[in-house]
Amino acid sequence: MKRKVVVAVTGASGSLYAKVLLDKLGRMGDQVSHVGVVMSDNAKDVWRFELQNEGYNDYKNFVFYSKNDFMSPFASGSANYDTMVVCPCSMGTLARIANGTSSDLTTRAADVILKERRKLILVTRETPLSLIHINNMASVTQAGGIICPASPSFYSLPQTMEELAATVVDRIFSLADLKIDSYRWGE
Repeated sequence: MKRKVVVAVTGASGSLYAKVLLDKLGRMGDQVSHVGVVMSDNAKDVWRFELQNEGYNDYKNFVFYSKNDFMSPFASGSANYDTMVVCPCSMGTLARIANGTSSDLTTRAADVILKERRKLILVTRETPLSLIHINNMASVTQAGGIICPASPSFYSLPQTMEELAATVVDRIFSLADLKIDSYRWGE
């Protein structure tokens, strides 16, 4: 059965993670039937600043929704989206998700994914962490979400920034039970 995936991109630094995630998702048509994307205004600003382009406009095979579109399919559990990835996930977005504040489509979709007991993966990108951040991560974890810090690995000897970001993205796919050919320790 093919998967339905929501990707939310927030204004945290780390647009390269979102780009690599979307690039790889675009090549997973054998596993993924639909990808819905929501980006905050800050996410677009950070993408333009960090990547020096507006490449988020190039993903024509995905459906993009406005940040306040509560009529989007994944604003309801009946649409059966089974996985949501917030990448990168700002601490503000984490806090709203942890406290059940559905103030925009990203936080509403996360609330739906959690209440339906589906897979929510938050790719947090902040350092250092305050106790408030840690407690919010604990709350999301206790509710069934997965905190996947954007901490790249170096085992595969990545040679480019995209290869380095891919170490995190490949971990996201592993957590989402999506099959991808990637470096595995000890193999």
